[in-house]
Amino acid sequence: METNFINIILGFIEGFALIISPCILPILPIFLAGSLTGSKKRPVGIIIGFTLFFSLLVFFSHQLVRYLDVDFNLVREVGYVMLLLLGAIMISDYLTEQFGKITQGFSRIGTYFSSVNKPEGGFCSGLFLGGIIAIIWTPCAGPILAAIIVQTVLQETTIISFFTLMAFALGAAIPMFLISLYGKKLINTFSFFKTRAALFRKFLGGIIIASIVYMVYFEGKVVSSSVVPQTGIKTSNSLINGLWFTYQAPPIQGVNDWINSPPLRLIDLRGKVVLIDFWTYSCINCLRTLPYLNDWYKRYHDEGLVIIGIHTPEFDFEKNLDNVKAAVKRYGILYPVALDNQFITWRNYKNHYWPAHYLINKKGDVVYRRFGEGEYEVMENNIRFLLGIKDLSTIRSLKESSVSFAQTPETYLGYTKADSHYSPELIKDKTTRYHFSNELSANAWVLEGLWQVNAENIVAQEANAAIKIHFNARKVYAVMGNSTAKPIKVTVVLTDELSGKKLQESSILVDKYSIYELISEKKFISGYLQIMATEPGVKIYTFTFGS
Repeated sequence: METNFINIILGFIEGFALIISPCILPILPIFLAGSLTGSKKRPVGIIIGFTLFFSLLVFFSHQLVRYLDVDFNLVREVGYVMLLLLGAIMISDYLTEQFGKITQGFSRIGTYFSSVNKPEGGFCSGLFLGGIIAIIWTPCAGPILAAIIVQTVLQETTIISFFTLMAFALGAAIPMFLISLYGKKLINTFSFFKTRAALFRKFLGGIIIASIVYMVYFEGKVVSSSVVPQTGIKTSNSLINGLWFTYQAPPIQGVNDWINSPPLRLIDLRGKVVLIDFWTYSCINCLRTLPYLNDWYKRYHDEGLVIIGIHTPEFDFEKNLDNVKAAVKRYGILYPVALDNQFITWRNYKNHYWPAHYLINKKGDVVYRRFGEGEYEVMENNIRFLLGIKDLSTIRSLKESSVSFAQTPETYLGYTKADSHYSPELIKDKTTRYHFSNELSANAWVLEGLWQVNAENIVAQEANAAIKIHFNARKVYAVMGNSTAKPIKVTVVLTDELSGKKLQESSILVDKYSIYELISEKKFISGYLQIMATEPGVKIYTFTFGS
């Protein structure tokens, strides 16, 4: 049984469970009264109003969570906790009673809206009444509503989220519609329903808990792995850290140009294992992953592995085909690279990171994801598992770069991303004279001379314009470019933080838009790095750091 189908069924059960929530009793008379008065169309209006509100609320809550870029691993964990809590409340008489006491005050608000039940009311008044009942019930149905919100967010495709939401709305609508349509008969048999509601509630709670256990431990493919002592290399004959909810890989669309290959379509690659790599050539974290990608391509391409680099630019100069071609050649990339300059494929995957890796099985489903650097042995294990290679003895571990917690983070200089806590007071889009400050806190930077601060970069407007940054790292890189037609010499000076002693002075030629290595020390240091342009026209975008 597919977990997507289970989630849709769970959505229906959770919607149906609204009818047996503890605050149903104060609300039910209002619902019954609304259905017993007015025209025959009024019950239909009530149920549409009720269902419409809940559907809209869940939909916009779903969009809000995605807009806020909440960590989906956290969302998944919260989702299962909420669903288990819902099941526990439904099974336990004590928890149900306590929950009822908490929410009873909210449900009594409905008594203030009795004026809506006018005898002459029709469809429109029923629509209004249904919306009011939904509003009143929202606090009472909190755990159920929260569970379905989280559940729709967890879905990896919009279509599954839509069907889960519709199942929830249908589950809530059916009993409400029956109450509206057959109110009189239900009044006569209400004592029968009341005596058996607890048993029915516990039954549904048990189904919810059992479904969660099934999804986590069976369909979720949570596998055990052995850890090789002292190496940190995980090996397994199964998928490691695979997605609990696999989903069909979104298409590659909106590509401007292809390098190393004619245009590719994922649908034509069924039967192959595909690794999608979102990267950009000025991202140092992306560049650190390239040796692994190149190694895997050379070793497993003949076994059925296809690697596709989706080059999605962070800066405008990275949209240039010649620049990307030069980077592909410089880093020895042999696999296909697609230029996603309009971020269409990026958005198809709902991606937010450079680098990001999506591993797709032979059926075309995304089964494993990795954001950022690391887990290279896990990725290689999963590639081999999907290719059907069982022998684990040939897994090789390239040396991974470690990152110190004290290391200076990536530093953006353009005003759209510059951190105001560490940057000087910036004058946007205007040539301005800046001056070095006497003190410079850790990770902060200052300017000297004439500079123009743009959205993405800073541009030297005179000779000897300089920038200084207080950093903690072993290596320092800068993404730089040149707005003139000739190379510009840049002087790099490294000064020790404590002694003030000059440790290094060198120079580089900035002749293209690229990432340049400025400092590479044998040990981690804290110091001041000053860059001075000998001529105007140098553009600096970011500083990145390594250990």
